[in-house]
Amino acid sequence: MIILKKNILDMKNITKEFSGVKALDKMNLTVREGDILSLCGENGAGKSTLMKVLSGIYPYGTYSGEIIFEGKEIKNLGIKDSESLGIAIIHQELNLIQELSILENLFLGNFKSKYGVMSYNEMYKISKGILNQLNLNKDPLIKIKDLGVGEQQLVEIGKALLKNVKLLILDEPTAPLTNKEVEILFEILKDLKAKGVTCIYISHKLNEVMELSDQVAVIRDGKMVGIRDKNGLTQEEIIKMMVGRELNNLFPYEEHEVGEVILEVKNFNVFDIFSSTKYRVKDANFNLRKGEILGIAGLIGAGRTELVSSIYGSYKGNYSGEIVYFGERINIKNANEAVKKGIAMVPEDRKKYGIVGMLSVKENMSLSNIEKYSKWNFFIKENEELKDIVSMMKTMKVKAPNIDSLIKNLSGGNQQKVVIGKNLLTLPKILILDEPTRGIDVGAKYEIYKYMFELVNQGISIIMISSELPEVLGLSDRVMVMHEGEVKGILENKGLTQEKIMETAIGG
Repeated sequence: MIILKKNILDMKNITKEFSGVKALDKMNLTVREGDILSLCGENGAGKSTLMKVLSGIYPYGTYSGEIIFEGKEIKNLGIKDSESLGIAIIHQELNLIQELSILENLFLGNFKSKYGVMSYNEMYKISKGILNQLNLNKDPLIKIKDLGVGEQQLVEIGKALLKNVKLLILDEPTAPLTNKEVEILFEILKDLKAKGVTCIYISHKLNEVMELSDQVAVIRDGKMVGIRDKNGLTQEEIIKMMVGRELNNLFPYEEHEVGEVILEVKNFNVFDIFSSTKYRVKDANFNLRKGEILGIAGLIGAGRTELVSSIYGSYKGNYSGEIVYFGERINIKNANEAVKKGIAMVPEDRKKYGIVGMLSVKENMSLSNIEKYSKWNFFIKENEELKDIVSMMKTMKVKAPNIDSLIKNLSGGNQQKVVIGKNLLTLPKILILDEPTRGIDVGAKYEIYKYMFELVNQGISIIMISSELPEVLGLSDRVMVMHEGEVKGILENKGLTQEKIMETAIGG
């Protein structure tokens, strides 16, 4: 006998505009009670906007359309209204106060008191129960800053559980997590589902979508493409729904000429920021050739970011060793020196180190090249600046209302394209990419991959760190594998497998 589930949520004809541009165009979304529905779409498709409408971040009156939750129309004027109904959202950027304890974050804005006095014993007991439910073996009095990112993610879920959540929205929750932390999160979500909690799960990682979902909804350009049951659905079909075309080969490898060695790193050591005797990288040796893509693989904590940021001059701790660049021994002390030498770097943490959120797209794009556009260090050569920025935005296919739009209002994929474009305007000979496609959709990834091969065909050399082994294998000419700060192997990408890389990455 087939049991038909009732709908817990119906969003009908939701339309939302920003400065006359429709972010959502008569959007419809239906979610069945007790299901996990994955919401997919390219960056800028409208996924997060739709969830902000549902959760009250964009209040009633700023959009048109109806929201029916548990059979009743709701008109949330703020996030408190949605939480009171049992709708909770966990954003990609965690909303925790680092200097407060787990307990204080769990009860923030909702502290329990008796006769005007805080009931810490009661809150401690409740907090302990929530942490046990999340399999998080921590004292509730520990400060948030002393937890790992995955543990902080669980605290966010704990806040939702305290509010008797009925519908839990997660926006790219696994972007910063290790594989082990992802497994823990999945078990918790499956457990919540078994207890009747409905979940809307936003993710670009289609392997996660296929594992977790009951249904998959795909949005494109602010419109609903379709809602499908996961059973019988393939990743290829989801991609086609997302981008409106087939991507027959997600990694569009192109044959290209690899030339002479232009960079040699010899006996390189990087020390921990807080301890001058603790190695983050130990005795690393490698080289980079002209027009080559050198992939760097390894588990979290392998020292990959510390190595490349030291070469670039942005690492805050001490480092030593020899760097030979075009036959000349160099010692780069800061990022400005690196740029002048022709070395550019796209950092792992885009929001912290790659963009200035309160500045415009134009201002962010020209930041790394400001000396080129300044006349007598006082006047800006605006015509030249504008010409280069417009050209680069077209090249990188950046989607923005205009160049004066605040970059923080762009999707993650378009922010990343601006960061890459900003670095390319410096005309680098070496481009370092640290997790260049983290948190962006398959369409934007494909465009970045294609552009990487355009760059190496121009003779630019690329060092790419990636935790996604298919990406490493699909793009690299050689793969350097690190384990606990040491280079364990530099492997030619001919017949190379994920298993061989992983075997080397765990110290084999």
